[in-house]
Amino acid sequence: MIEVFSAPAVHAALPWGALADALHAAFVRGAQVPLRHVHPLSPSDVMLLMPAWDERLIVTKLVTAIPGAPSTVEATVLAVDRATGRPLAVLDGEAVTLRRTAATSALAARHLARHDAHTLLVVGAGRLAGWMARAHAALRPGLRQVLVWGRRGEAAQALAATLRAEGLPAQAVEPAGLQAAVGEAGIVCCVTTAADPVVLGRWLAPGTHLDLVGGFRHDMREVDDEAVARARIVVDTRAGALAEAGDLLQPLQRGVITHDAIVGDLAELLRGACTGRRTDDETTLFKSVGTALEDLTAARLVIDACPNPVQPEEMP
Repeated sequence: MIEVFSAPAVHAALPWGALADALHAAFVRGAQVPLRHVHPLSPSDVMLLMPAWDERLIVTKLVTAIPGAPSTVEATVLAVDRATGRPLAVLDGEAVTLRRTAATSALAARHLARHDAHTLLVVGAGRLAGWMARAHAALRPGLRQVLVWGRRGEAAQALAATLRAEGLPAQAVEPAGLQAAVGEAGIVCCVTTAADPVVLGRWLAPGTHLDLVGGFRHDMREVDDEAVARARIVVDTRAGALAEAGDLLQPLQRGVITHDAIVGDLAELLRGACTGRRTDDETTLFKSVGTALEDLTAARLVIDACPNPVQPEEMP
């Protein structure tokens, strides 16, 4: 019987510390991870396939983005036994994506942000933003303040209230207060779908760590050229970033930076093959576009941690 893991089961099986440790080990160890396959279904609709495998599991995430559907983006993860090809489990793909994306950024910040960074600014108030705040707070016990900014002030207020109810020291930033908040933060986490830069390099205080998560296409930008040019850059994977990350591709194409500005990927950083932060005043930047290695890692943890998964008829 194929096991089915609902969103609550996935979240419960992926505590931040254990997930970060597993991701650390997975990036160091490596796996077979081709680039994601993007298939247009129509001028507006798209399907993505994200496969990865190791000696134990083959995992594929199917993502659909259909603007006219009741839920624009849907995702499902299928785990298959590597030795037999037998399907083992189906996991809620959105929960896997939210959890592993946030944990990967927080893991990178452990090595790139200043050790005394105590203020986190989350730029964006959408579906992923709250999970980024939770992950960074869980992996950075010294965090004393979580600022939340959104283009719509009411969305930032609502998210900050939710985080406060969970015990996080969160407060909303007024839409006009973004520049001041950027200057105050030691970690600036951007989780937007912006086409034009939202955070400007001249706003950054010395020693700021930029965590860029939202942009996933050539035409998307969350920070400007000045922010990129002054930063020491690490990416989740070189292949993915150089195929999709507009925040890096656009400056590269215009000669603002060269490929040498990308000092390493996350695997190299965690293996010690490249140096992350070198000084307290240095600006660092982590650009994440997502990799199926993270889905594979999360799926392994969920399958191992949930002896009694939710079956289809029990799912809400």
